[in-house]
Amino acid sequence: MISTHHIKEIPFIQLLNAEGELITSDGSDITPDIANDFDRLRDYYQHMVLIRNLDQKIVALQRTGQMGTYPSCLGHEAIGTIIGFQLAKEDVFVPYYRDQAAQIARGVTMEELMLYWGGDERGNDYQHCREDFPVSVPIATQLTQAIGVASAFKIRKEERVVIVTCGDGATSRGEFYEALNLAGVWQLPVVVVVANNELAISVPIDIQTASETIAHKALAVGIRGERVDGNDAIALHSVIGKAINVARKNRGPTLIEAMTFRLSDHTTADDASRYRSQQRLKSHWKSEPIKRLRNYLQANNAWHEQEETTLIESCSHKIDAAVSNYLGTVKETPDQLIDHLYSELPSELLSQRSQLIEKGGQPL
Repeated sequence: MISTHHIKEIPFIQLLNAEGELITSDGSDITPDIANDFDRLRDYYQHMVLIRNLDQKIVALQRTGQMGTYPSCLGHEAIGTIIGFQLAKEDVFVPYYRDQAAQIARGVTMEELMLYWGGDERGNDYQHCREDFPVSVPIATQLTQAIGVASAFKIRKEERVVIVTCGDGATSRGEFYEALNLAGVWQLPVVVVVANNELAISVPIDIQTASETIAHKALAVGIRGERVDGNDAIALHSVIGKAINVARKNRGPTLIEAMTFRLSDHTTADDASRYRSQQRLKSHWKSEPIKRLRNYLQANNAWHEQEETTLIESCSHKIDAAVSNYLGTVKETPDQLIDHLYSELPSELLSQRSQLIEKGGQPL
């Protein structure tokens, strides 16, 4: 057996424990500023609650045949929320498929997300964050794309940052290593956030990799590696904020492993009970991010029961309006499938488009 005693230790950063109590991961009594910024923490909390309620609604739409296959973000709300709030408007976000919280915080509308997961590509035409990338369903391909964006920023000498996300399964793909290697060699302004929810669909992390942690994979390419509790909004704020600041000041990339757990099936086409025990699921509900942050706010007299009721009502109104807009969107006709393939359509496609129009295609 190979000895691992010489491997550098990467500390696990947690500042808010599962009960919502403020702690320090290094034994010191230093409290990060964000822990006392209750206005910001309230914003985080309210956004996380909105996303959880939206997520539940979209799953219900799928179950009633009004939405396509959908990947729930249940349990991942803190990671996406902190990313979305921490990035500057001029930065670029390159998401994977469980990043609803970050996308909506960045300006993607609920209607746009629902259109996309409903099978309508117009949902990718974001009106408020035009340079953010669309959802990446293929595993790990978004990482090399993010490296291209970060390279452009460096060549242009722009003080802009890219954050790209993926799941733990993506770290077993070649694109992940290629992207990290180039990020390190060129010292690019990119932050890679891995949401490690311990399962690549049904494959547990200990079967995926022999690496001590995913964060350790940063060492092989000479970049910073951080490991953080992905259900701890305070720790995430500190770690992600620091990594963005490092990248913006041209001091290189960071790989962040955010430890969390998927509290849902992999997608609405999955049955997680076939590979995950109910006991394990129940244990992880005890450390989920929303209740944890609510407990902290309530303990500091920064959140009250009446505010919770008002928040739920507000979320419901916003989501119902978005669903109504989504369901009321006029569907595209078959000829529109061709419209956005080229800036100028070649003659062959022009001919096919004309035929579709002549046949009077019905909405898709």
